[in-house]
Amino acid sequence: MEHEIIEVFMKHLRLQGELPLGDDAGALKIGDEWLVATNDMLVAETDVPSIMTPEQVGFKAVTMNLSDVAAMGAEPLAFLFSLGVPKSIGMDYLEGIAAGIGRASEFYGVPVISADTNEACDLIIDGIALGKSLRLLRRSGAKPGELVAVTGDIGRALAGLKVYFDDLEVDEKTRRALYEKLLEPKARVNEGIALGKYASSAIDISDGLSKEVHLLAEMSGVRITIHSDRLPIRKEVYEVAELLGLDPVKLALASGEEFELLFTIPESKAESLDFEFSVIGSVDAGEGVYLLRNGKLEVMPVMGWEHLTQRLGRNLNV
Repeated sequence: MEHEIIEVFMKHLRLQGELPLGDDAGALKIGDEWLVATNDMLVAETDVPSIMTPEQVGFKAVTMNLSDVAAMGAEPLAFLFSLGVPKSIGMDYLEGIAAGIGRASEFYGVPVISADTNEACDLIIDGIALGKSLRLLRRSGAKPGELVAVTGDIGRALAGLKVYFDDLEVDEKTRRALYEKLLEPKARVNEGIALGKYASSAIDISDGLSKEVHLLAEMSGVRITIHSDRLPIRKEVYEVAELLGLDPVKLALASGEEFELLFTIPESKAESLDFEFSVIGSVDAGEGVYLLRNGKLEVMPVMGWEHLTQRLGRNLNV
């Protein structure tokens, strides 16, 4: 449904500026620099588990927008937001959200320059982030012969959601590690700025690595192969997968709202990156996305979040 809605609007939005719609953010050329802009909406019903505090909700609203700016290789400049408030929400909850937005603003060093409020049927925080860059990273820049890499680790957000919804019995250390990613994700701002100098393409993992790598391959017109044994999956994800009888690799590939950066880069330039990352695959001529697992090559299915189809925690086939 989400894909069909986007296609409907794309038919009518013909005036799109120097950078056509379809990337993590839009951009306008101003002098020698690009002004990068994105907007990302947080809706309580689909984005906020009940264990998330109001402050974590506010922080996440900023994170999810700055993550899109980072995926474009841009330095963040400012954050703006509109707040939809249902009558059922009290002032204490709203003050927590305000505190979370303020804490995120200070954490990322980004000022809040505008805001608006209105009544709504659900809690909605519609954020906008601005950034600047001399060179844009797009989803369409991957080239044969390059490496495919990812920041951080994947799978903890969905594994944490599974622990929460299925009321799994795990030790407190495991729960904390999973809930850290589920409830307090961080945007890879500094990594994005560095990638803007060296990478050929990038996308942030908001809907699941599987979906994002398919987007990179399709928009770049290339074939991508991912090695399952190179995926940065922490032991806590394997623990949850075993308890639920799930495939840990598929669990990690389907995990959304990780806010890690998936990128492609020439091997010669990868050595210039000054942060930790995992090389998980390669770019080749051709089309499609494949998973190399136990010496066998298989087509990677598209797994992950699809808006307007299912609700929080009930969205994945793994």
